[in-house]
Amino acid sequence: MSMREKASSVTTELPLSAVLFDMDGTLVDTEGLWWEAVEQVAGRPLTEADRPDVLGRPVEHTAAWLAAAGGDADRLAAALHREFADRVLTGVVPRPGALALLAALAREGVPTALVTASPRAVADIVLRALGALGAPEFAVSVTADDTGRTKPEPDPYLAACRALGVAPAHCVAVEDTPTGVASAEAAGCAVLAVPSLAPIDAVPGRTVLDGLTGVTPERLRAMTGRHLTVMSWNLWLGGAMVEDHRAKQLAAIRASGADIVGLQETGGTATRELAEELGWHHHHAGENLGLLSRHPVVARLGDPDVGFYGATGARVLVDGEREVDVWTAHLHPTPYGPYEADFGGLPADELIAHEGVRLEQLRDVLRRIAEEAGEERPVVLVGDFNAPSHLDRPDVAWPVTRAAEAAGFRDSYREARPDPVRDPGPTWSPIHPVHPEEGERAGRPEPQDRIDYVLHNGRGLRVLGSRTLVTGVPAPWPAVAANEWPSDHAAVVTTFALGRRSAR
Repeated sequence: MSMREKASSVTTELPLSAVLFDMDGTLVDTEGLWWEAVEQVAGRPLTEADRPDVLGRPVEHTAAWLAAAGGDADRLAAALHREFADRVLTGVVPRPGALALLAALAREGVPTALVTASPRAVADIVLRALGALGAPEFAVSVTADDTGRTKPEPDPYLAACRALGVAPAHCVAVEDTPTGVASAEAAGCAVLAVPSLAPIDAVPGRTVLDGLTGVTPERLRAMTGRHLTVMSWNLWLGGAMVEDHRAKQLAAIRASGADIVGLQETGGTATRELAEELGWHHHHAGENLGLLSRHPVVARLGDPDVGFYGATGARVLVDGEREVDVWTAHLHPTPYGPYEADFGGLPADELIAHEGVRLEQLRDVLRRIAEEAGEERPVVLVGDFNAPSHLDRPDVAWPVTRAAEAAGFRDSYREARPDPVRDPGPTWSPIHPVHPEEGERAGRPEPQDRIDYVLHNGRGLRVLGSRTLVTGVPAPWPAVAANEWPSDHAAVVTTFALGRRSAR
């Protein structure tokens, strides 16, 4: 069977696992009611300049904004709740097409969730009003009271996906404000934007319509194919240190929503075995490296006999029209910079000098990538670089990540989460809170660094969201056999919007 014949035998269509609806301004026409409530509490007419602090924001944000001009934020929040609830009880109106779309999704068995920045008390009032108008029941509802952070952070949409047991990349979020769109895209969802009061730009991976009239489940289903979710994962000696590791690896991959997984430390057989269980395409090179892909592999790139350290790649045909080169790399682990910095106290120039082996390995990878990709093809490079980022530890010009940047590669995690203090994103190590080796370092806090990456060259790729992934709460080394998470590294999962242009 030829490679293209084999590719055609595997189903690559992404499912529509769920549709996640914002409430205010999306399902029901309450944003006008909210605007009136804020005007009432503020004691003045609102203007265009007030929009960013009024629309798509939790009540607490708007109350704090009003309090800056005088007043108690808690009292103002209570007044906003009261004024808005009174108006909803007497004046809620569904947006045109909303009830018809909800009914169509229910007929096709597609789960729905309500994801709102409103408090639970207000959401429940709206849900009762929708039910009285004949709307099907939502499987899940997530409000501002249910997550530590609300929109524009991804937490509400991630919480809804977890509650439904679905991957964000297989969901469509329906939103009407830039704040809500940012939240849904950061979670990795496809987005249908139906602007109510504030304009929203159309960009790759986002559909913008005037309203919900005429929107069908079929149209929403087509939107899930415009994203590409890529995962980087070091399997830790194939996973052999953890009981039932293959089943746990499969569960983690499915939970991630990944379309492509770049693997390191495959233990020789993990790539093939995982692909067979998933029903996916795969490429394996050497004893250590592999790629899993929901989409067909149309070319295999790099040295098929690469050693334990190095890189391999595959050309993947996404949605039958867009070719993307995806490479997975594993760079040499010693000497390890964070140990030399935190334990050894070496100065920056020595730390940089000791990155020579990894730097040459990465330069070779970048050379091979450039030769294969040409000038236009999108490229994603993932892997365990065994090196920290200059974007995380700016006191040292760490040369490995700087070399990738100089070659035109962008760090997707730092694009999505630019503040390394707020979102450090360590991938080494979820099982090593203290140093695992014997000697004078034994028992000292293990440096927690981001050494696993999903990089991209920006050609037709736009980062929607990126996160690290660890399932369960891993027990620390050495009591790891029963861990749900079968690795000593966290994975990195990035969702990209894909442009239409193909390099074929």
